[in-house]
Amino acid sequence: MTDNLRIAVIGAGRMGADHIKRLTHRIAGADVTGVVDVDGGRATSAAALAGEHTTTWDDPHAALASGEYDAVVLTTPGMLHYDVLMDALDRRLPVFCEKPLTADAATAREIVDAEAKIGERLIQVGFMRRYDAGYQRLRRFFTDESLGAPLMLHCRHRNPEPPPRFTDALMIYDSVVHEMDGVRYFTGEEITDISVRKGRATTGGDGRLSDPQQILMRTESGVLVDVEIFVNAMFGYQVHTEAVFEQGTVDIGNDEGAYVRSAGRWGGEVAPGFEQRFTAAFDTEFQGWVNRLLASAALDGPSAWDGYAAAVCCEAGVKAQTKESTVSVELGDKPALYAHSDATR
Repeated sequence: MTDNLRIAVIGAGRMGADHIKRLTHRIAGADVTGVVDVDGGRATSAAALAGEHTTTWDDPHAALASGEYDAVVLTTPGMLHYDVLMDALDRRLPVFCEKPLTADAATAREIVDAEAKIGERLIQVGFMRRYDAGYQRLRRFFTDESLGAPLMLHCRHRNPEPPPRFTDALMIYDSVVHEMDGVRYFTGEEITDISVRKGRATTGGDGRLSDPQQILMRTESGVLVDVEIFVNAMFGYQVHTEAVFEQGTVDIGNDEGAYVRSAGRWGGEVAPGFEQRFTAAFDTEFQGWVNRLLASAALDGPSAWDGYAAAVCCEAGVKAQTKESTVSVELGDKPALYAHSDATR
């Protein structure tokens, strides 16, 4: 394939529009030539971000059947992913699917099995933190073992405020899912059990959420993980990880950027949201995906199996959250197609 990829973006909301701008202005080798959304006005507005020759659709299946696209970026809500992914697999169309893979573990497993039956990785899941420079530096300490064996991970995930109608379950599905994938990425192991502790709730949550919460996890070799999830932190967006090894510790996600002294004050700025904090990671993620497709090379980013594993962990996490008890994570057999997954080397 020598020409630019013709990409259809399905879902023209906040994330879809952001990816359209990214693909149009910062990613080489890609053209957004189609935008799909059930809201025609929103599709038209998003298509304008890509240029005047972008076609709009209100039906994703009609767009896939048109034969006008080489690849798909899927950014609709998770409950709408399954049918689109199955259709794309039937047509052998590569899909960049923002998390979650699907809305539940059972349908995510169906996607895994369908892709495994084809025998080719066509789906990449959008766990962008794996492309963050800090995440990649920390992972090297796990792979080269220069500080000995890993023992513990301490994680903090703080948002300034949650979206409307946010729930305790979404604290797991929408936020802690990134730490769950991060644990698998760093350690190369599956998570075996999860528990949740609730305590004093912030008044900033208006009584709607038990916020913050502490999520506890353990991996196959016994690495212990604790996650603070705090979605009403108010001051900004912060993701921090400390890894404890036998011979040292490594921190990532500490405040970075300009440190200013002026007018009798000193300090820096905290990122207002995930888009700003992980802009470079998103760009690296998409450029790598486009490059692999242009080269007709096998995808090497987060796989459908990684999306499935995250879905199973989320379901276990919500069950643990409800019962405030420890819940085992049961994944079942891993298809040979994913035997050399980047997360579980």
